[in-house]
Amino acid sequence: MEILFLKFIFIILLLFFFTRFSCETDILTSSTNLTDGRTIVSSDESFELGFFSSGSSAKSRFLGIWYKNIPIQTVVWVANRCNPINDASGVLMVNSTGNLVLLSQSRGVVWASNSKIEAQNPVVQLLDSGNLVLKDSIAGESEILLWQSFDYPADTLLPGMKLGWDLRTGLNRQISAWKSPDDPCPGDLIYGVLPYNNPDTVIWKGSRKYYRTGPWNGIGMSGAPQLKPNPWFTFNLVSNEEEVYYIFYLKNKSAITRLIVNQTTSRGERYLWNDDTRTWTGYNHFPWDDCDTYETCGAYGTCVNTALPPCQCLKGFKLKSQEESSVDWFQGCVRNKPLDCHKGDGFIKVDGLKLPDTAHSWVNKSMNLNECRAKCLENCSCMAYTTLDIKESSGCAIWFDDLIDLKQVQSAGQDLYIRMAASDSGIGLEIQYFMKFCYDSYLCLVFPVLFSVN
Repeated sequence: MEILFLKFIFIILLLFFFTRFSCETDILTSSTNLTDGRTIVSSDESFELGFFSSGSSAKSRFLGIWYKNIPIQTVVWVANRCNPINDASGVLMVNSTGNLVLLSQSRGVVWASNSKIEAQNPVVQLLDSGNLVLKDSIAGESEILLWQSFDYPADTLLPGMKLGWDLRTGLNRQISAWKSPDDPCPGDLIYGVLPYNNPDTVIWKGSRKYYRTGPWNGIGMSGAPQLKPNPWFTFNLVSNEEEVYYIFYLKNKSAITRLIVNQTTSRGERYLWNDDTRTWTGYNHFPWDDCDTYETCGAYGTCVNTALPPCQCLKGFKLKSQEESSVDWFQGCVRNKPLDCHKGDGFIKVDGLKLPDTAHSWVNKSMNLNECRAKCLENCSCMAYTTLDIKESSGCAIWFDDLIDLKQVQSAGQDLYIRMAASDSGIGLEIQYFMKFCYDSYLCLVFPVLFSVN
């Protein structure tokens, strides 16, 4: 009897350890799979991968990743966003070519990764960052990354995840809102990066630009004062010949934060987890106000949220249509006096602006502001210029064509030098510029000597 009891205890312990392993391992291999009802967990137990139901229908099953230790199930990634499995027959496995495959009993292949490299020893791992990676792990050699969920996000941007372009492969990482709180299929609200010469982060509604943050200026985005230094995370926009992307990192590893796009509110929203209240707390959102809506005031019109009406023409400009209602500024503003490039134009400085749409812009990282001005004057199509990096007081950004999507942002905006006819730019401004150039280049010391010789 005692022997039977010991055998029973031994079997129970085996089952316990086997169940614990099968539920809490962070990897899958070609010899294992993940069935509905089981999960894999990142090694630090931050994230969990498994099957979940969304909304009132328990029959619709999705493969996703969520925070393990947050009581409110918060899904950060979904594989089969528009293809739910209608029963509990779902299984995730690694197939013979080394790809991740999601199968169901009735529908066959529901979703698959798209790795083009055939793996010898494929391993799937859920990292502590929430990134699901597929890699070829060959003994004695370095691991080869074949595929990762961070390259194919859903509606959520996590710390360390790149939002933007790999210019070498053409991969464009965007986040797209759930169609509704119960439907993870993408809606029409998308947040991504435009890889212009001077990159910009943008929210689209369908194919239409809905909101721009303004370009990166070395400190932040010129049109997003709510995105500022804080105790929880740092952020950056990286732009080089290989990649263009926005990214943020945690300062405090105990902090939990995420950025989503929300179809219901038509906003990008950042949340912080509050352990005291056990709730997600809104940190900031964008668009922030009515002036953030793309091109609210048309070309050469600037939006001032505290003014009535909020749209105003820049100095030296007037409404294009004098009969136009003050509410409808779609046609924007035109110059009071035309430019005359060959007789000499000047510039007026407008401070505290969200910089214009950068679709038609050019940058040089080594020029100073004086060289930038000269570069703009050389080209009759150049409409404005400014410093590219205000943190380092270096670099040059110039704009061609009409200046659109301007907003007054006193707390985070930038100075913009706008091309004007000589009579509109003001002789005083040109003298100020000459004197600054004079002192910067020591010509003020040379001119008196020349005049005294003569």
